Amino acid sequence: MTDRTNVLTVDVEEYWNSVEFAEALGDAVRRLPSRVVPETRYLLDLLDAHGARATFFTLGVVAERHPRLVREIVTRGHELASHGWDHSLAYEQGPDRFRTDVRRARHALEQASGQGVVGYRAPNYSIRPDTRWAFEILADEGHAYDSSVNPIAHDRYGFPDAPRFPHPLPEGLMEVPVGTARFAGVNLPVGGGFFRLFPGALIRAALARVNRRDAAPLVLFVHPWEFDPDQPRPPMSARARFRHYVGLAAATEKLAMLLQSFSFTSIARAWPEVATPRRLTAAASLG
Repeated sequence: MTDRTNVLTVDVEEYWNSVEFAEALGDAVRRLPSRVVPETRYLLDLLDAHGARATFFTLGVVAERHPRLVREIVTRGHELASHGWDHSLAYEQGPDRFRTDVRRARHALEQASGQGVVGYRAPNYSIRPDTRWAFEILADEGHAYDSSVNPIAHDRYGFPDAPRFPHPLPEGLMEVPVGTARFAGVNLPVGGGFFRLFPGALIRAALARVNRRDAAPLVLFVHPWEFDPDQPRPPMSARARFRHYVGLAAATEKLAMLLQSFSFTSIARAWPEVATPRRLTAAASLG
């Protein structure tokens, strides 16, 4: 066990919420069976077994349909945060639809959990440099922090030049970027599909490198469906199939190894200062 605590984040959504399913099946994805409850409980049990805590960025529609699951996330000691309503992408919604989406999601999560929700992560990291208007809306709607910035170059998302660690945004909230490890002057991703693709020893070395060289926690992200190799496999392109299914069979063993090697906690516990809306803090100081 290292003396550095890292941060684990979980994007709670259906397996068919991934972009690959939408591209292959369109609206037909919603006829696929739900697996989010057993998948998430499996992950909760794994975290309990290692005494780990995490931030669960959860879809509003999941909270509406499975309120007991949301309450279980909270009663097991994890932080609950918003992942939007139904996994619609921010850059496809526009400001008005985005505001409705985040407001509806936050309300559903708070109703299901009985507590306030201050964190947000956009589906598929869909807040990009061309959609900075989303940050202002998140602050207006009462969020204290965002965790949608992925400081890498990617074909679908990314803020390659963004700071790699928590920082205030001029729009009025804190940003907690997704974790990256820096090699040869390039930010390399660690979580999600890259967590499944890269060997476990490489992921462990990346976390240790960030802890040692940057003296900071790394924000790792996973999805419950990434630990479910038995999920349905409808027809899709070879590229899409690779991106979604690569590494599912080994994901549990890989995460268990990381949980044994490092301590993991939530965003709110790692950085308590990000959990209070900056506008409320400014108002209190003026008062």
